[in-house]
Amino acid sequence: MTDVTVSLGANKYGKAENRVVRIYRDTPRHEIVDLNVTSQLRGQAFSDSFLTGDNSLIVATDTQKNTAFAFAKEVGIPSPEEYLLALGEHFVSEFDWVEGGLWQAEQYEWERITAGGRPHDHSFVRRGQATRLAAVQKADGATHVIGGIRDLTVLKSSGSAFTGFPRDKYTTLVETDDRIMATSVTGRWRFLPDAVAAGFDYNALYTEVVDVMLEVFASVHSLALQQTLFAMGKAVIEARPEIAEVRFAMPNKHHFVYDLSPFGLDNPNEVFYAADRPYGLIEGTIARDGAAPAPEAWLDIPQFV
Repeated sequence: MTDVTVSLGANKYGKAENRVVRIYRDTPRHEIVDLNVTSQLRGQAFSDSFLTGDNSLIVATDTQKNTAFAFAKEVGIPSPEEYLLALGEHFVSEFDWVEGGLWQAEQYEWERITAGGRPHDHSFVRRGQATRLAAVQKADGATHVIGGIRDLTVLKSSGSAFTGFPRDKYTTLVETDDRIMATSVTGRWRFLPDAVAAGFDYNALYTEVVDVMLEVFASVHSLALQQTLFAMGKAVIEARPEIAEVRFAMPNKHHFVYDLSPFGLDNPNEVFYAADRPYGLIEGTIARDGAAPAPEAWLDIPQFV
C-alpha cells in the first residue's frame, strides 16, 4: 500500500449558522431582520492548511463570524441578497488570496403583535408560513445571486388527478381523478447577471414570486405534481425579467383515503391518513430560453433541505 497517493480536492471553509438579528430603531416603530448566515471561502491559498496545517493565509472562521455581525450594523440588511453581496465583496477584496466563496442566509419572518386594536411598535410574533433563502456565489471571477424559499407547505383538496401511468405486477396504486395534492416547496431562483449589476428591490421581487407560485398552485388543474412544478416556474420567469432560471424540489405529501368500512362508515374522499414517508420527490429546473447557463452559480448550494 506504500505506493498509494492522494490529492486534495474541492474544499471550502467558514463559519456556519450565525444568528444575526438586526433591530432598526430609527423611529419609535422598530423594524426587525432575523437571519441565519453562513460564510465560506474558497482559494488555492488555503491548501497548505489542509495539507500541512499552515494557517498563515487562513481567514479565521471567527473573523468571518465577526464580520457578519459588524456588517449588520455597518452595511445594514436592506435585503438578504444585498447584505450577502456586501459580505462576499468584502472578503475577496480585503484578502487578495480569497478567490471566491459561498454566502448563504435564511430569513425568519416576524409580524407585529396587535395590541389595543393596532399593530404594536416594538413587539413581534414569528410568522411560520415559510423561510426565505438567499445565496451569493463568487466563482471564476463572477458573482451570482440566488433567491429562494423553503417549507412553503401548500395543499389543495381538489383539482388534482393522477392517471394514465404504466402498470406492472408491482403496481398497486389506484388511479384517481380527484385527490388531495400537498407539497412543501423548496424553490431557488437565479438572477440574471445584468439584473444584479443594475440593482433592484429584492424584497418586492421575493413577495411577488411567492404570490405567483401560490396563485399558480391554486389555479392549475393538476394532472401531476410535475405539471404544477413546471407551471409555477414558467409563471415566475414570465412575471420577473430579472430571473434566469428556477429550481424546485417538491416532496409529494401523500394523503390516503382511510378505510372506514370496518366501522360501517362510508368515506367519500373525506377522511385521510397523512403519510410523512416514504414520499415522492419531484425536482425540476425551468430556464429562460436564451439565458446563459451558469452551473458554477449552483456550486455547493443545497437543492433540497
